[in-house]
Amino acid sequence: MYDNLLTRFLTYVKIDTQSDASSMTVPSTQKQVDFAKRLLNDLEEIGMSDIEYNESNGFVTATLPANTDKDVPVIGFIAHMDTADFNSKNISPQIHEYYDGKTILLNEEQDIRLSPDDFPNLNNYVGQTLITTDGTTLLGSDDKSGIVEIFSAMEYLIAHPEVKHGTIRVAFGPDEEIGVGADRFDVDHFKADFAYTIDGGPVGELEYESFNAAGADIHIKGKNVHPGTAKDKMINALKLAVAFDNELPQEQVPEKTEGREGFFHLVSVTGTVDEANMSYIIRDHDRDEFEAKKKLITAVADKLNASFDEERISLKLKDQYYNMREVIEKDMRPVELADKAMRRLSIEPDIKPIRGGTDGSKISFMGLPTPNIFAGGENFHGRYEFVAVESMEKATDVLIEIAKLAAE
Repeated sequence: MYDNLLTRFLTYVKIDTQSDASSMTVPSTQKQVDFAKRLLNDLEEIGMSDIEYNESNGFVTATLPANTDKDVPVIGFIAHMDTADFNSKNISPQIHEYYDGKTILLNEEQDIRLSPDDFPNLNNYVGQTLITTDGTTLLGSDDKSGIVEIFSAMEYLIAHPEVKHGTIRVAFGPDEEIGVGADRFDVDHFKADFAYTIDGGPVGELEYESFNAAGADIHIKGKNVHPGTAKDKMINALKLAVAFDNELPQEQVPEKTEGREGFFHLVSVTGTVDEANMSYIIRDHDRDEFEAKKKLITAVADKLNASFDEERISLKLKDQYYNMREVIEKDMRPVELADKAMRRLSIEPDIKPIRGGTDGSKISFMGLPTPNIFAGGENFHGRYEFVAVESMEKATDVLIEIAKLAAE
């Protein structure tokens, strides 16, 4: 039914669009700009209208005009162009038709295997067509799957004018993986009543609750003295970093939490005896618990500083995004519509909180309720990433069904 879906996906994932957290440009990498301009041409080819690239925020937007006179809400579909911080050069997608449920040899030379023993989720895809990596890169299904699903849905609606729908707006944005892509999204220009990010995992995912999120950057000033004469003089910045981490709740870390449980995640530590830097992300679904975690990490810095005659630990806290449920629960139309669309297609909605965030987390707080819908991929951000063609087709079906239902 979607003749161009697989071809488009294989073409797009081979294009390196990795973002760069250290960059100060928007988008953070030129390769995202180049990809955005490729999307402009492709949107024109399929017959979309109002096609634009916004140089100030890096978003590509376009419109599918309504073909009904009914008063129908304007719906937005959004996906991101960038890929995560894992090798994204020379991506070589591998196609495995009629997957037999056994271990897949991704790379014979390096003996890299995708095994159901390690990834039991593979058992859900027996008999389907899987697309994997060659074991040396990520795949980029996050979120090239979302992009091609939006394209395929728009192509279908354009080719089938008998399917009535309201105005549909689409947007493809940069830098979601580094958490800044949606910061400059122009909600007023987008002119949608509500939207969806197509950026979830397996079939059925429907998410309107995300983490509250903050980042903590810590600088530790030590005092380096020759170890032979260091007694009562040396202050080892690296040891202070260890002490800092030990003061935080050791059970509240990603590897020991699930569901709605929040965490402190030590992302990086660099340094020497003389100075060190630490970076944390702080996450919790509950706003009060989130604020308590920020107070705790501040209290740890204050406690350790109190043992010295000058400040040795400086802490910078920055909120990154908030739980989009606070906004969406005030207008549940997009959730109810997606739920109904999935059920009509015999897809059981899997409604649960995201242990992460999407562009919708920020966009919702800009005044545009934006829950998240599955895009089909699994094992994101690494060499074991894969997606089933059938999952991408089902995601496309859901987008079309949402458009149809809204116009009924």
